[in-house]
Amino acid sequence: MPKLQVFSRSVLHRGALAEHQPDRGAGEYTASMVLPLFRSSPAHKPVHRIELRLRELSQLFNSLDPTPFHEKDLDPDAEQFIESWALEFTPDSRLQIIVHLERLPTDVDAEALVSTAIRNFFAYKAELKRRELRLLLREGRISLTVGLSFLAACLLAANLISNFIVGPYLQIAREGLTIGGWVAMWQPLQIFLYEWWPLVRRRRVYHNLAIAQVRISPARGAGRAQGQEFPEALAPTPEAHK
Repeated sequence: MPKLQVFSRSVLHRGALAEHQPDRGAGEYTASMVLPLFRSSPAHKPVHRIELRLRELSQLFNSLDPTPFHEKDLDPDAEQFIESWALEFTPDSRLQIIVHLERLPTDVDAEALVSTAIRNFFAYKAELKRRELRLLLREGRISLTVGLSFLAACLLAANLISNFIVGPYLQIAREGLTIGGWVAMWQPLQIFLYEWWPLVRRRRVYHNLAIAQVRISPARGAGRAQGQEFPEALAPTPEAHK
């Protein structure tokens, strides 16, 4: 018998981004998360849901990108919103992206289209971060080799300088060479201590977004792409009872 799990749901709203697109009728961006309070095993990962409320499907994509929808870049505001919420969640989270549309397209499968577009977009960004990390680590290895070589040369020179300099200037020269050698180690230490792990985190977040479950949901009172309202439920007529 599976163990009972209790879930806590909280809804967070961000409507400020909608103010950037008044002419396009930008929708409301919201995010909600479903967090397991008790885990029966480490395999159960927290599930976080990001919701976008848009008037039409084209608002999700960059209007300046001429490529087909499934290859388009996301709209910058939507991209920033999705990434900002995904970065707040733990790296081992499972993500769901739900897009609420007021006008549902009738000529395409909106859910398959948006799912493919989001997967392609964030998989590409994850690949870019992987390449950036690889280049950074290569730069770090080169910097480390140069820094260690320069540090060794400076320490060796500090030990040999007593044969050429005497008096009060000897200590100054030794300290200067030692400090200069360690200053050369600043960049490789910066890379290997601080700069690589934010790239790893962003790559994992982009990977989670690329494999996120995407759903299209009609917003309340949604209509077709032509702007036609969905018909309301009709009360039974007297003929219906005959």
